[in-house]
Amino acid sequence: MAISELKLPQGVQARAHDDAGQMAQAMAVCVADALRGAIAGRGRATLVVSGGRSPVPFFEALAQQQLPWAQVLISLADERWVPINHAGSNEALVRRHLLRGPAAEARFVSLYQVAGSLEQAAELADGAVAELPPIDVLVLGMGDDGHTASLFPNSPNLHQALQPDCARRVLPMLAPSEPAQRLTLTVPVLASARLPLLAIQGQTKLNILSAALMPGEITELPIRAFLHAPLEIHWCP
Repeated sequence: MAISELKLPQGVQARAHDDAGQMAQAMAVCVADALRGAIAGRGRATLVVSGGRSPVPFFEALAQQQLPWAQVLISLADERWVPINHAGSNEALVRRHLLRGPAAEARFVSLYQVAGSLEQAAELADGAVAELPPIDVLVLGMGDDGHTASLFPNSPNLHQALQPDCARRVLPMLAPSEPAQRLTLTVPVLASARLPLLAIQGQTKLNILSAALMPGEITELPIRAFLHAPLEIHWCP
């Protein structure tokens, strides 16, 4: 299947790129333009990104964009409940690859909280992100099981997190494939983004995305919660 064959909802755009480097550069330009527009209109911009290995080239390309970084606020769509010096920390990844050079002037809002339990950490994180202005740009990824952020199929709290009227901004989650405790922004927070982007790589994920675009339960493939306008999908082999 080619990305051009996807049956996209009206208002959803899809772009194919030759490789990961080209995709990273194109997304960096797109995101930087949107952030500049937000700053011009409102004096500040909010960017929420996802972790994992795939976004690293994008982070590094975005860090090289000319922006008034001091007017940009950055946070995460989800986080593992691990200290920032842990190898699995998404915050550490962002600090290492995005918040460097001039981009280090951006303000970062952390999801990780020191607490006695995951639920307590989620409650503290909920309070921390309460200060986030509306999201201008959201960059999501997607796993082989159709999860995005830490909205994993069969995870406790998934049904609550997917509700359009969920009162919580952050909920604790578990990844079924790895018993890591996680924190995730909920759908109402994520879906409020003015410009959401979905970045995926490889034929397997393109096939999963195609399946997610078919009718079905959101809980089976949680990425379905975001497959509507004004989403931009970026893909490379």
